[in-house]
Amino acid sequence: MSEEQDRRVDKRPLSAVSNLLSSVFFIGFIPFAPGTFGSLAGALFIYILKPSYLIHLLLIAMVLLVGLWSSEQSESCWGKDSKKIVIDEFLGQMVALLFVPLSLTNLLASFALFRSFDILKPYPIKALERGLKGGPSIIFDDVLSGVAANLTLQVALCVT
Repeated sequence: MSEEQDRRVDKRPLSAVSNLLSSVFFIGFIPFAPGTFGSLAGALFIYILKPSYLIHLLLIAMVLLVGLWSSEQSESCWGKDSKKIVIDEFLGQMVALLFVPLSLTNLLASFALFRSFDILKPYPIKALERGLKGGPSIIFDDVLSGVAANLTLQVALCVT
């Protein structure tokens, strides 16, 4: 296909799919705190599913790949790091719950920790976000926020 023909290909169906996925089935369209609702969806998804650690890792890998692609596509539609893109919060919350015993207390603690790290973006999270572009910029700061929340919770669980 020539470059001119490629430009004429209707990409709307592909954009619709990427927008559906990056907004986590339109959760990103909630007019207030869409990132919080995206995180809540990720937490509830894992809590209800209660996957084995291996399945949990595979789900993270799958959402990571889908998130990188869909957020990159949706950013071209909605603008840089649009609030409608919440697959990053969904993924970050999944990371925050990895290897954590799934109790209601741990779910709430993980949620609060993840949202805190995601909103405050302490070093090196903010540096990572600034150093990347496109889909990776959207996704990897939330993955790192999830790792920070997870490690904090793991330490707290070991101390108690």
